[in-house]
Amino acid sequence: MRTKPPFRADHVGSLLRPPALLEAREAFAAGTIPAERLREVEDEAIREVVRAQEEVGLRSATDGEFRRASWHMDFIYRLGGIGQASDERINVQFRNEQGVIEFAPAALRVHDRVSLRETIFGDDFAFLRDQVTTAVPKLTIPSPNMVHYRGGPAALDPDVYSDMEPFWTDLSAAYAEEVRRLAELGCTYLQFDDTSLAYLNDPSQRAEIAERGDDAEHLHLRYIKQINDALADKPDGLSVTTHMCRGNFRSSWVAAGGYDFVAEALFGELAVDGFFLEFDDERSGGFEPLRFVPKGKAVVLGLVTTKRGALESKDELKRRVDEAAKYVDLDQLCLSPQCGFSSTVEGNSLTREEQFAKLRLIVETAEEIWGA
Repeated sequence: MRTKPPFRADHVGSLLRPPALLEAREAFAAGTIPAERLREVEDEAIREVVRAQEEVGLRSATDGEFRRASWHMDFIYRLGGIGQASDERINVQFRNEQGVIEFAPAALRVHDRVSLRETIFGDDFAFLRDQVTTAVPKLTIPSPNMVHYRGGPAALDPDVYSDMEPFWTDLSAAYAEEVRRLAELGCTYLQFDDTSLAYLNDPSQRAEIAERGDDAEHLHLRYIKQINDALADKPDGLSVTTHMCRGNFRSSWVAAGGYDFVAEALFGELAVDGFFLEFDDERSGGFEPLRFVPKGKAVVLGLVTTKRGALESKDELKRRVDEAAKYVDLDQLCLSPQCGFSSTVEGNSLTREEQFAKLRLIVETAEEIWGA
């Protein structure tokens, strides 16, 4: 049995928001309830969703990211020196079987030196740790790479950063301080969520990166360094994983392609304890890149999709675990959904019952493969 994260049966983090919470968020945005009332509704929703995670047998629990609108921007905008651009939006095309969903969030601007002004999500983690769960409380935050990938060099005020190196240094320092503070709060399970390292496997994404002036063929090496610098002083009692996603918005995605382009450097050099990887459909490629995973690192196979409600079969999951075990030792493998169920408040196209049926399936399948 694995005694430290990631666990044999695990999950990425975000969960479908209940209707009462969505209604409270809308009321708060409209100014009809105060922040204190919204917090009360969030607290109760988190208590309920943590109970549900424990009931299906998960050994880690998150707050479902219920206090966020977005998996990454709610964190990034709380970093010192970063804000929304008032006059510019970015256009992202998410795809699914039916076609294209256009998404146009505000662009971000780095208008001052990047810094850590507060322990971001510190109060949220303390609530989960002290008042809610008996499982291992897990906190998810966006990786430092997301600050850069979202806007690239154009997002930086040239009067603040006339070249990139001081920006990279400040960004890693801010993250390193956040990691230190979270560990002081008792966090033993932290996850860096990251789309950049998965997107860069897609040639069309690399073409977009090159067009904006970045070195698309080597940017993954810089991103690996940024995470490693942020974790350079990670305390021994803190397990850190990374989840590499190809996009997750209303059951749609952005990128496609296996992990081949980044695999050797990523698995060989990234200083995390485990990798949450998407392997739920043909967009994800094969398991061959796992041959680069060194001994001692865990691979959490995201074989159960969060994009549809139909339940996978145990036999098929076991067959795919066996296939992955040809490239990395079975003892290094774990099982999870391919992504979160609700990376943004909108959520994916499935029900709460289907969501927890998938989590229960993961727990039961893991027990049959590796033992209770």
